[in-house]
Amino acid sequence: MTKPSRGSRRHGARRSGADGSDPALPVAGGRAALRKGRRKSGGRRTLRIVGLAMGFVLLLGIGTAAYAYWKLTSAIKSDDLSANGKDGAGHETPDAFGRSPINILVIGSDARANASDCKLGGACGEASGARADVEMVVHISADRSNATVLSIPRDLRSSWSGCHAANHPSMGPQSNQMINSALEGGPGCSVVAVHELTGIPIDHFMMVDFSGVVSMSHAVGGVPICVNHDVYDPYSHLKLKEGSHVLEGRAALEFVRTRHGFGDSSDSRGRTAAQHIFLSSLLNQLKTKGTLSSPTKMWAIANAATQSLTVDNSLNSATKLVGLAGDLDKVPASRVAFATMQTHDLKVNGVWQTLVTNPGAKDMFRSIANDQSLTAAARPASPSAAPTAKAVATSVIAVQVQNGTTVRGRAGTISQELLRRGFSKQTAAANGTPATTTSLAYPAGQMPQARAVAKALGLPAPVLKQGSGTGIVLVIGTDWPSGTSFPGGKTAPASVDTQAALDGANMKLGDDNDTCAQVSTFNTAIGLNASGKPTSSDHPASSTSPTHAYALSPEVEDSAP
Repeated sequence: MTKPSRGSRRHGARRSGADGSDPALPVAGGRAALRKGRRKSGGRRTLRIVGLAMGFVLLLGIGTAAYAYWKLTSAIKSDDLSANGKDGAGHETPDAFGRSPINILVIGSDARANASDCKLGGACGEASGARADVEMVVHISADRSNATVLSIPRDLRSSWSGCHAANHPSMGPQSNQMINSALEGGPGCSVVAVHELTGIPIDHFMMVDFSGVVSMSHAVGGVPICVNHDVYDPYSHLKLKEGSHVLEGRAALEFVRTRHGFGDSSDSRGRTAAQHIFLSSLLNQLKTKGTLSSPTKMWAIANAATQSLTVDNSLNSATKLVGLAGDLDKVPASRVAFATMQTHDLKVNGVWQTLVTNPGAKDMFRSIANDQSLTAAARPASPSAAPTAKAVATSVIAVQVQNGTTVRGRAGTISQELLRRGFSKQTAAANGTPATTTSLAYPAGQMPQARAVAKALGLPAPVLKQGSGTGIVLVIGTDWPSGTSFPGGKTAPASVDTQAALDGANMKLGDDNDTCAQVSTFNTAIGLNASGKPTSSDHPASSTSPTHAYALSPEVEDSAP
């Protein structure tokens, strides 16, 4: 006979009476009642187990979220936004509805500050200091409907007031220096240099090193690109056969760093054009795969990015970075414009220098600072195409301005201001009925046009009302007795000709996925010796085109299949 266990003896003593029944149950129907009682007891036990499991999962989820937040935030490095105090980066002007655009300076650093970057970038141990391999101003509009990515050529000659940031070398006033050298004074110094060059307020910076490009490309599963010819650039080590490829890891870094392989074999045009192709493809990877709206995928991206990321102090948490990603996710890829700052090359004292092309570049700077969309101007009109959301052209907006005050000439003053800002020549002034408050009435379907008027004059949102008329009517009330800006309101700067802003900017839209990187057809010193073997020498023995270099180097493995 099997000896009962200690547990069974203890339970049996507690539950059983002299006849083996439960003393708490009536004798009649005892077995049935016992079974019923056991079912109830089992149900309660099941509920307790489920409750404990749910509590455990909840605590585990909170713990995981806390750990994830801690892990991401602790990996983020931060620094001062400006090397010259709180005003060194400029300040945004909110629109008439209190919304502000966001301008982010994205910096690709070639500092090679760790062994991983040294291995990826080469040239370790050089005492040349940090340089900005890539500089881009990413502008997200105040209404989050469009964005502009403006590339600044790394060799651009510029001047800035110098920088004095904590924990970075001081830098006196700089004149006609390559703008990428500002990074020697820290990322806040690059912010100062770009702001003083462009006049664009910079709200944040994000600096990533070589390892960051590699890890990000892994996190999205590779970035699809194509090249229109065979290309080999021994300096960046990029080697690709004509056609489509998916670039991941080191191959992605080689592509964005290539300066001799594309376009005119220059930083100012060829290199930035290839980078725009890469970035627009990356953007579409993020959006089409739902990465920016998926917590799991965002974790992979964020984990990869934060390991190699330095941001300004106001972005130094995972929550803030995710919020910024959410702002970008609101912008459709078709409304993202990639452009390169207009420059020209000039030989000065026997040395080629990259200089700003003033007319187009200044229009570009002003359009971004004024929060004007460039995507509408960039997309050619097509009679057969379905209508899409476009930026409102002020030149076709006519406003009837009525004077509801006792001040003579008020309507004429405001109408002249609208004409100065590029509104339609049909804008006119007239006397109106007395009004204590200013109002802006617009017909059905013309709210965007009315908002453009409000933005120009600093009118607050409550002033706008849909009316029953056929045109836009602005009635000046006694609450606006003088001036061309509504009291307490903030006006936008006068509009800029966006077509002029894009002239020579090598524009590309974010949804254009059919453009291949144009391989350079020029012979250039790309690092091949007389026998066609790659060399790291700064003075190779031969000069050849990237396509010919590919043919001369069959022993070099391609960067991607």
